[in-house]
Parts: sequence; structure tokens; C-alpha cells
Amino acid sequence: MKNIVIILLIIAGILFLTVLTAIPAYNTMKESNNKIEQAWSNLQAQYQSRYDKIDNLVATVKGAAGFEKSTLTDVINARANATKITIDPKDMTPEKLKELQSAQGNLSQALGRLMFVSEQYPNLKTSQNFLDLQGQIEGIENRILRSREEYNKVVLEYNNSISTFPRNIIAGMFGFQHKSAFEAIDAAQNAPKVDFGK
Repeated sequence: MKNIVIILLIIAGILFLTVLTAIPAYNTMKESNNKIEQAWSNLQAQYQSRYDKIDNLVATVKGAAGFEKSTLTDVINARANATKITIDPKDMTPEKLKELQSAQGNLSQALGRLMFVSEQYPNLKTSQNFLDLQGQIEGIENRILRSREEYNKVVLEYNNSISTFPRNIIAGMFGFQHKSAFEAIDAAQNAPKVDFGK
């Protein structure tokens, strides 16, 4: 009887320690997951801000006499393609993220070409509205970069928290799965330099 009591006490102690470990681990993983969703929302807000400014930029550039329509069409099409892709951060796969990243990269490249071509039009270079939009888009591009970096940072923290022992066991029990981060794309190595004339 004494041995059974000792065994039951040992089992109870192990269960108690497991619960003491599991609760903070679960809460930390849940908080990390929430940070990912917040970082994703912030990035989406920056993308939306860029989409909104592109509409104004295209309208401003259309007014320039003889401006290359193919360049404007490329920007409009790239914006349309980028806005078609929506991803739920709870259901993000590497494939979906690459698709989004590719569409956003195409939009950035089309914007870069638009800015490069616009340098050839003196009336645009002196338009205060155009210059203001250039500055705003440059600021948005920088915020997008910072938002991606922040997203990758919180994804790394989360992935580390669910893959280390004993949290990996708890993560498996509660369905916490590895999240995808942004990766450098091949075109980024050869991205055109955009000079906003500043």
C-alpha cells in the first residue's frame, strides 16, 4: 500500500509540474501568434496605403502630355494583381506567401519603372502634386520594408518558441504550427534603383 501511495504521489507531482510548465508555454505561444497577426495587419495596412497612393499617382501622371501608356498600364495591372491576393495569417502557407511576395515585387518594379520614365517629363518633375506623391510613396515603401522585417522577426520568435523542448510537445498538443516568413526574391538582387530626385 505504501508503494502505491508513493507512486501516486510521484505521478501527481509529474502532472502538477507538467501543468505548471504547459500553461505559461501555451500562453507564450498564443501571445507570439497574436504578435504575428498584428504584424501581418500592419503590413496589410501599408500595402493598402500604397494602393491608395498609386491611384493618385496614376491620375497625376495621366495628365502629362504624351506619357507612355504602357508604363501606366503596367502599374495599373500590377496593382490589380497585387490586390487580388488576400491571405489569412491563420492559414498562411509558404506558397501563398511567395505568391503575395511576387505580386508585391511586380508592383514595386512597375512603380520603379514609372518613376524612372517620369524623370523624362519636365512638367511632372515640377508638379508639386507629383513630387508630394513621390515622397509619400517612398515613405510607404520604407514602411513596407520595416513591416516585413517586423513580421519576420515575430515569426522567428514564434517558430523558435514552438520548436524547442518541451514547448514543441505542448505546441503539438494544441496545434501550433510553423509559420512562413518573407524571403528574398531573386528579382530583388537585380531590382532597379529608383531615384526620386531628392
